[in-house]
Amino acid sequence: MLWNNDVEIKFFKEGLKNFASPEQLFYNLKDGYYAYVPNGSYSEGQTLQSRNSLIGQFTEKWCKTLFEPVAEKLGLFAVNGVICEELGLTPRSSADLAFCTTDNNIQQFENVKLIFEIKMSIVSNYRLHKPDKIEFIGDYKQHKGNPSLLRSDSMLKATGKSINIRVSGQASANIPIVILGNSPITESYIKKVDFLKTSGVIQGFWSLNPMPAEGDFVKITPKRGFQTIEMLDTIFELSKQLVESDMNYFSSMVSKQNLGELISTANKESTNIAKAEKFLNLIRNL
Repeated sequence: MLWNNDVEIKFFKEGLKNFASPEQLFYNLKDGYYAYVPNGSYSEGQTLQSRNSLIGQFTEKWCKTLFEPVAEKLGLFAVNGVICEELGLTPRSSADLAFCTTDNNIQQFENVKLIFEIKMSIVSNYRLHKPDKIEFIGDYKQHKGNPSLLRSDSMLKATGKSINIRVSGQASANIPIVILGNSPITESYIKKVDFLKTSGVIQGFWSLNPMPAEGDFVKITPKRGFQTIEMLDTIFELSKQLVESDMNYFSSMVSKQNLGELISTANKESTNIAKAEKFLNLIRNL
């Protein structure tokens, strides 16, 4: 099952039952407890931060459960909190989820085959009727919050972490990176996510929420830098393509004269693969 309102209600019910008070999960407004401040209402000075870490833990486990069968079909393991110093993944900034050849959170870079950064949150709005009845009252267009990939800071943090992995060195050159969300993106990010994909920094932003709202929203960008996943099989198809493709990330800024010389040198090799390998070696050794 992909992300939907039932999953969000499950989060609230589990939270209230096991580890959180209503004030940690909801805005306590004059007329009741709300997941977000409804349009036309006021926050009454409240800034709800306590829910962030809780929904973060929930979505990381939820994504692992969703992606485990995909990893198994590919002969891999879905692992939360992957640490790999060679990839810039430290205990304080680990990979939220990764496909690896071993089922350990401490990994060698050659065992990491696909990295996922998770930027998911509560998308729709709900009202709590004590003790534990959760009422859906509207999609993300009906409240003042900016959930998941609709938040600029989420997009910037995801991009920044991906760049940090890319600049960690040669170890990251063959590892795809995907950002997982559960909302659309804003129209202002359409060109940006497509550029990030075509430049090779990030291999895609995927929303795991097929129906975040009624009406129009960004479902897919022209170059598929962002796309909404509507069927479970699509996750396997996309993941398989990324894991099995012999991709290489490279980035440089050289004069056209030097670039032409590199291409001419690489072109002397006998096969296309040999030419590609030669070019990559040349540009990395500039």
